Formats: sequence, C-alpha cells, structure tokens
Amino acid sequence: QLQFVESGGGLVQPGGSLRLSCAASGFTLDYYAIGWFRQAPGKEHEGVSCISNSDDSTYYKDSVKGRFTISRDNAKNMVYLQMNSPKPEDTAVYYCAAEGHYCSGYAVGSWGQGTQVTVSS
Repeated sequence: QLQFVESGGGLVQPGGSLRLSCAASGFTLDYYAIGWFRQAPGKEHEGVSCISNSDDSTYYKDSVKGRFTISRDNAKNMVYLQMNSPKPEDTAVYYCAAEGHYCSGYAVGSWGQGTQVTVSS
C-alpha cells in the first residue's frame, strides 16, 4: 500500500524559503514517479511538480518554475520540494503522491494528511 507522510510546512514570508519533505512507505520509491500537489481553500487539488523514476526528469507548474525544486532520495525513500521566493498564491495544503510509472499529473491512491504552507507577511 502506498503511504506518504508530508512535513515541513509552516508560515513563511513572501520571498523566503521552505523545504517540504515527503516520507514514502509500503513500496520501493524508485518504482514510481512522484508528484507534489496542493489544495487551496475552496479549490481542487492541482499538480505542482513531478519527478520521474526513470531518469529523474522534473516537471513544474508554470507558476512555480524557477522558484520550486523537486528532488528525491531513493535510498531514504524521501522526496523533497524546495520552495524559494514563495508567493501568497502558493498558500495551500501540500501533498505528495505517486503518479504511476511516469509523470502524468494525476495522483494514484489516496491522499495523506498533507502539510499546510501559508505565505504571508
């Protein structure tokens, strides 16, 4: 069973930085592409970034390109999202999830508890 535990969220000022962590369990991490998603109040989940399991190719939502960086450590079963220069519109609950065997933009399985990120001065 695919299980993820997200952490590292909090209150951050615009222009600051934050690093989110995702601990995966129940499967071998390098078997799947892994994505970060977010859900703002009153909105649907949306894909933010994804890292492939084949060659570590990375993909980003246009609005976060150049500011966010996704990475993975298969040995530790961890995936990270480095958020630099966050903006108030990045405020949301952030989740990680498997996207299958390639970055599809769609999550497989159920959501974890997520981690709240609030960008505000």
